[in-house]
Amino acid sequence: MNIAVSAPDWRDWLASKALPLWTTSGFDPRRNLFHERLAWDGAPIRMDALRLMVQARQVATCYRASLDGLYDATSKAEACLETMERLYHRRDGAPGWVFSIGPDDRPADCRRDLYAHAFVLYAYAWSIHAGGPARLARETADEVRTIFAAHNDGFLDAVPPVDSLRRQNPHMHLLEAYLALFEATQDEFYLAEAREMAELALRHLIEPRSGLLLEFFDADWKPSAEPGCNRVEPGHLFEWSWLLGEYLRLASPDATGTRRFRDAAEHLYQVGAAKGRDRATGLVFDAMTEDGDVFEHSTRLWPQTELIRLLCQRAKQHDGALDEAVRLGERVLSGYAPDRLNGGWVDRLDASGAALVDYMPASSLYHIYNAGREFIL
Repeated sequence: MNIAVSAPDWRDWLASKALPLWTTSGFDPRRNLFHERLAWDGAPIRMDALRLMVQARQVATCYRASLDGLYDATSKAEACLETMERLYHRRDGAPGWVFSIGPDDRPADCRRDLYAHAFVLYAYAWSIHAGGPARLARETADEVRTIFAAHNDGFLDAVPPVDSLRRQNPHMHLLEAYLALFEATQDEFYLAEAREMAELALRHLIEPRSGLLLEFFDADWKPSAEPGCNRVEPGHLFEWSWLLGEYLRLASPDATGTRRFRDAAEHLYQVGAAKGRDRATGLVFDAMTEDGDVFEHSTRLWPQTELIRLLCQRAKQHDGALDEAVRLGERVLSGYAPDRLNGGWVDRLDASGAALVDYMPASSLYHIYNAGREFIL
């Protein structure tokens, strides 16, 4: 099967439906901010607070779509980024970015969240790629170090903390952001930060017995549950595998380092593909243990897109990976993005394929675009 079979469908859906929907109905021109959710008919759903993370994801995606020549959303990205800086950064007088703002544009939650800061950095990376502003990129990177640095490696998830857990997810997105910033600026500072996150994965996040990435750890980087009972998300196995591949592409480590990261990336893919997917449909399950026992048979949209992106990366060295990506891409469009939603999507399906949500989250666009562009460019 040739990739051209799916390319027109993805191009049409992204350029004519998804991106127009999320930059019109999904954008509030009065506030220059993106809505977090749309109803099935495309109407905005009023929220008590708008999270920084969602705004940053939409900014990055709009810049990327413009850079790719697929859909010009530069003006929305620039307007939102400027509003983010005004309403979220140091809004309470302290370093960093507040977690969310309310309908009155005042801070709703002043917590500092590592995940959200990672996406601010990611948004600046794509602003720089597009020739736009990078006003607070380095300042934000410095604030991450100041606010979140932990005494025993890595970073804290939030300040003040919401619990005692350490999570892999914000560290993953920091790696993503620093790689994007390095590629945009060629500033070795960002590559050094990315290297620390990649090494952290091998030191703490990938559990030695199974070789799999765990989701949760205690304050001392020990798995949060007993052996065989820890949460593993196959979608994140694929996401980390892709990111480690990107790190190897950009960082050029020595031969020993290359082998370590390549072996880790390959193992994450192989186990995720063998144990984290439905054999009948090929869809990626939401969660399993490090022993490969699936305990959440539901399927969210984003893990499918992460596997698509990884398969397209692997297609450079592995026969059949591109055909597999195309098949999964067709399944995603037909199963999660039905025509009746006109550029929207169902974020999560149960084991029988029924919707588990009654709204469309804006945050999924970042994942969808990352995968869809692989079929087009």
